[in-house]
Amino acid sequence: MKKLKLISAICFLFIAISCKKEVVKVDEKTTAESPVKYAKGFDIVEDNGIKKLIIKSAYQNSKEVTEYRIIKKSDPKVSSKNAIYTPIQKIVVTSTTHIPMVELLNKETSIVGFPYAKFISSQKTRKLIDAGKIAEIGKETSLNTEILLDLQPELVVGYSVSSADKSLTTIKKAGINVIYNGDWLEESPLGRAEWIKFFGVLFDKEKQADSIFKVIESNYLDAKKIALKSNKKPTILSGAIMSKDIWNLPAGESFVATFFKDANLDYLWKNTKGKGSLSLSFESVFEKGLNAEFWIAPAHFTSKEQMIKSNSLYTEFDAFKNDKIYTPTSLKGKTGGIIYYELAPTRPDLVLKDLIKIVHPEVLKEYQFTFYRKLK
Repeated sequence: MKKLKLISAICFLFIAISCKKEVVKVDEKTTAESPVKYAKGFDIVEDNGIKKLIIKSAYQNSKEVTEYRIIKKSDPKVSSKNAIYTPIQKIVVTSTTHIPMVELLNKETSIVGFPYAKFISSQKTRKLIDAGKIAEIGKETSLNTEILLDLQPELVVGYSVSSADKSLTTIKKAGINVIYNGDWLEESPLGRAEWIKFFGVLFDKEKQADSIFKVIESNYLDAKKIALKSNKKPTILSGAIMSKDIWNLPAGESFVATFFKDANLDYLWKNTKGKGSLSLSFESVFEKGLNAEFWIAPAHFTSKEQMIKSNSLYTEFDAFKNDKIYTPTSLKGKTGGIIYYELAPTRPDLVLKDLIKIVHPEVLKEYQFTFYRKLK
C-alpha cells in the first residue's frame, strides 16, 4: 500500500533544515537547549549533565509536572526516583497513536502488551499480535495487572482523559514503571507528531526520532506553501449531529481548524474560541453552513445513505447535493480499526496533503489520497 511505503521510506530520509532551538531555563544555575519545538506537553532537557524527560500534561487540565531521570543501561547503575533506564527493551503501550511512532523507530518488537489490540491496524504490528508476541492486557480503563506482572515490562506508556488512571496507579504500586503520554492533548498537528521524540528518548534513538520528525515537519511546511499557490479559498463545513439535534464541529483554535487554515480553506467557524469541539444547535449550523462548498469529516458517517437515514435535512446542504463530502474514517484495518485515528497524529503532513487534494487538486496533481475518501 502506498501509505505503508511512505512510512517505510521516511525512516531512510534525512532533510537538513535549520531551526532555532528554544532555550529552556531549568533552574537558576543551569540552562539547556530543548530539542522540542512544537509540543507543549513534554520536554527533554539536560540538567548538569543529567538528561530529563519532563511530562507537563499527563491528562486534561493536569497541573502536575513530572520529571523522569533518563539513565543509560550501559552507565554505572544508579538508583533514582522516577528513573527510566534506556534503551527500553520490553514496553507496553496503550494507545494506537503510539504504534506508528514505535514502528518508525523500528522498535515494534519491543511491544509486549496492548489493551484491546483489535483496534490496531498496522500490518507490521498485527503480525506480531497474530504470532502471539503481543499480549492482550485488558481495556484502556481496566488493565489486567496480573498479566502485566507476568509480562514484566520495563515501562508502561499510558494515557488518561481527565484524571490519573486508576489502573495505571495500581500498576505503578505493583512495581511497574509508568509514564503518561499526552500526545492527544497537543493543540497543533506538528505538536502531536513531535511526540516521536518522547519515544526516541525511551529507546535511546533520539537522533533517529529527530531526523524523522524533521522530514515530517518539512513535508508539512512545504505542503502549506503549496496550498497558498491556489487563489481559491473554498468554504468548509465539518462535523454532524451527534445527539438531540446538537451538532459537534471543531472549534476555531483546535488542531483540526489549524489543518483547515494551513490547507488554505475558509472554515466557516474559524473565528470561534476554544481548542476542542463546539456543540451548536442544528438550526445555527444549517443557517451558516447550508451553502458551504465542501463538507469535511461528517462525524461517524461513511456513506450518504447513512446520513439520510439519520436526518433527511442533510440533503439540503449544497455540499451534499454537489457530492463534495469527504471522510477519513472509512479506511479501516483488517480487524476494523480506523487507520486515520492510528496514523494521522504521526503523519500530519499526509493529512494536510489530503485536504489540499480535496479542495485544490490542481496544485497536487500527482498526489494520491492517504486517509480521506469521498462519501458514496
